[in-house]
Amino acid sequence: MALYEHVFLARQDLAQAQVDALAEAATKIVTDHQGKVVKTETWGLRSLAYRIAKNRKAHYVMLEIDAPAGVVAELERQTQINEDVIRFMTVKVDELEEGPSAMMRKQERDRERRGDREGGDRGPRGDRDGGPRGDRPERAPRRDAQEEAA
Repeated sequence: MALYEHVFLARQDLAQAQVDALAEAATKIVTDHQGKVVKTETWGLRSLAYRIAKNRKAHYVMLEIDAPAGVVAELERQTQINEDVIRFMTVKVDELEEGPSAMMRKQERDRERRGDREGGDRGPRGDRDGGPRGDRPERAPRRDAQEEAA
């Protein structure tokens, strides 16, 4: 049997439960035709590069499939019929990726970076070190204050 990665984009107004149901339906199609879904990843609601069918965002789901070619043809036919799916793509691969996909690893790195930004040693103006901001020069003291000090 051949190995495939099948990614589909679901409409932005669907609930996560409905997206999971779409993934389950795709899994059922594959298993009913003597194939198996090795891994299912939900990448979440992400922004699109351009608007597709009035959607600016979409739920991304990836399935790693081990199945004959006829199963993939049936899966693509059923996916094309479904109105909740706005785009899909199936790619034949030489081997399936172990562990999380590149998209899931990227999300983990982004979460770690955000964790570094939260809290921390911010000054009264929101800058990290509490010192003067670099986007404008330091103000000189007012002349009145200099004259009073003298």
